[in-house]
Amino acid sequence: MERKIVITADGSSTIHLPDWDEQYHSKHGAIQEANHVFIKHGFNHYLSLYPDVKHPISILEIGFGTGLNAFITLLEAEKRQVAVDYTGVEGYPVGMDEINQLNYPTTLEVIDKAHIFRHLHELSWENNHMISSFFCLTKQKKFFSEIEEINTFNIIYFDAFGARVQPELWTEAIFQKMYDVLQPNGILVTYAAKGSVRRAMQTVGFKVEKLPGPPGKREMLRARKEV
Repeated sequence: MERKIVITADGSSTIHLPDWDEQYHSKHGAIQEANHVFIKHGFNHYLSLYPDVKHPISILEIGFGTGLNAFITLLEAEKRQVAVDYTGVEGYPVGMDEINQLNYPTTLEVIDKAHIFRHLHELSWENNHMISSFFCLTKQKKFFSEIEEINTFNIIYFDAFGARVQPELWTEAIFQKMYDVLQPNGILVTYAAKGSVRRAMQTVGFKVEKLPGPPGKREMLRARKEV
């Protein structure tokens, strides 16, 4: 499948797949979308609920992709001095030739951490790596349907390709796995807002709320595993 590096509206880059007319991040701004959906309404929201958390916050990312979400979470964890244990699941890892063309450290104005961004991708799969005092990373090369953990994570970043091109990733079966993998009172955030996605989440037991979306999207979803 053909792949192109393109620049989104906020100046940050992403990977575009012409055959699908799909990209890894929003064309309206890759970094803006990631910060809005996953940091503001995911990571920081969880911290607002549990400001005195002592244990590392356990995050599962569905679609490690370019590593943008992991990188900005690392930056936020260091800024807030909160320990994070981050797991990224990816069936088709992005190659280093493409990673080296992405401009996230420059656009985020953390060029001194460009080596860390590259390092996230160079690390071995299936092993836990201490990246900094506040961030551990485990990358798992497998399909989302193969996730088997139970009651493990506090937060899920659900960043799969859209339902238009990969509807099998937005089914009740997948969201049942997401519900099972979360700890009680854990949350899932995603850029998606389709009614079918919301209903699939609700069917498996999530309490779902609509939130204002990132630039270019009216709404997004946040789901909670209530006990």
